[in-house]
Formats: sequence, structure tokens, C-alpha cells
Amino acid sequence: MVIHHSERRLEQHDACATPAGRPGLSRRGRGLIAALAACASLAGCASTSDVVATDKPGTYTVAASATGGRMAWARAHEHAINEARDYCERRGMQSSITTETVSGVRVMTEHASSVNFECHPKF
Repeated sequence: MVIHHSERRLEQHDACATPAGRPGLSRRGRGLIAALAACASLAGCASTSDVVATDKPGTYTVAASATGGRMAWARAHEHAINEARDYCERRGMQSSITTETVSGVRVMTEHASSVNFECHPKF
């Protein structure tokens, strides 16, 4: 059997590209995986604490935190505001935010929002 130089090069290339006999990912496949990983890291996650009554009668507080990306503070703020609204709505009332404290400004760190609010009758 005669093996031409170009066939030998092809066999060597295939052996290097597929370690342990597994097919390798195409360039497009690797790019897709990298893009998905980047999007997942920017999406981050958010969590909200339980609503707690403060020392002031009729005033409550809730905290939320979020990580991942530049807009984590916005997700933390949104989660805290939504939790306050939902809390009051479950009681047939509407929320009124009295104060908000935010922390965290650096990318890829935890950002937090703490909201004090009251529930008032709907008009």
C-alpha cells in the first residue's frame, strides 16, 4: 500500500483534532458555547428577603440583591419595589415607597437595594 504525503498529513491532523476518539467541536460550535457562557454570566441572579415590619407602625422593609453585569443594581431595585408592591396588593392596598438605600456599584459584585414602604388604601 502506498501512502501519499498528503494522506499522511490528513491522518495526522485528524488524530490531533479528535483526542480519545471523540469528534471535536467546530469553530462555530465553540463560538456558540462561548457566546452562551458570556450571556449567562451577564444575566446574573437576584434574590429578595422577606418583608419585615419596622419599629415605625405601618412601615415595612424589604431587601433585594443581584449579581452579574453592569445592571445588577437595576435588578435589585426592581425586585425590592415589586416585592413591596406585591405585599401591599395581597392586602388590598397600594405601596408607597418612603426610602430606598442602594449599595454596590462595581461590575461583577453584589448590588443591593433596601426599601422602606407603607401600605395605603387604594382610591
